[in-house]
Amino acid sequence: MMHRLSILFLFLLSVPVVAQHYRSIPNNYFQRGEKLQFRISFHSALTGNIPAASATVEVTDDNRKFDGRDTYHVVGYGKTTGVIEMFYQVEERFESFIDEEALVPHYFIRKTRENNYRKDENVAFRHKERIAVSKNSVKNTPENVQDIFSSFYYARAIDLTGKKPGSEFPLSFYLDDSVYNSRLIFVGRETVKTKLGKFSCLKVKPMVATGYVFDDPYPVTIWVTDDQNRIPVRIESKLSVGSVRIELTSYQGLTNPATISAH
Repeated sequence: MMHRLSILFLFLLSVPVVAQHYRSIPNNYFQRGEKLQFRISFHSALTGNIPAASATVEVTDDNRKFDGRDTYHVVGYGKTTGVIEMFYQVEERFESFIDEEALVPHYFIRKTRENNYRKDENVAFRHKERIAVSKNSVKNTPENVQDIFSSFYYARAIDLTGKKPGSEFPLSFYLDDSVYNSRLIFVGRETVKTKLGKFSCLKVKPMVATGYVFDDPYPVTIWVTDDQNRIPVRIESKLSVGSVRIELTSYQGLTNPATISAH
């Protein structure tokens, strides 16, 4: 995990930019009340496969307005479990208030606890001015910039109709007072078998920042259901040492009936 510098408070100042108009993206894939739970495991040649953590992501019933616009309030929570927790304790909570129509974040909250390390972050996205404001920075941002958590929900609504394997979709996101220009690659379709059953899935790969954690710019593979829910059923990630697998263990409040087959 990447450690960060302590946060210093600076004066906030605005930068004049060209005004942005909100886009409109149809969302038939998620709704308030959706809750997904995951099991996370770690694998390496030294340790084998061991349970590592659990995580939950949900769209709450809240509708907080920003700039007079409706939002989805999404919350993610993850915590190490089992043997891993004896050596390495991690607890993370992410929140994002996502514009219902444009699927861009208005406000992002992060609380990270890694052993003795602490990270608290609050970011206000002012899309009309194209800036992101945190406690220690004001940064210019591109149109329709995402935070790291809202990216997940936006990606679910990307229209893949008629797209061929290898198709790319640009994605910019804001993290740790920096803007990253990334992309999502559509790999193809696969059937994925889990303890919940078999799912017909779309397989995608997001580009990430290389460095301390990742050596490969495309280390993560995501399988989402090839239906009108686009819920992730499996995520696999190569790390500098070993790999991580995240697998869906339960779901509720889906927008559409789940397309699941027997084992």
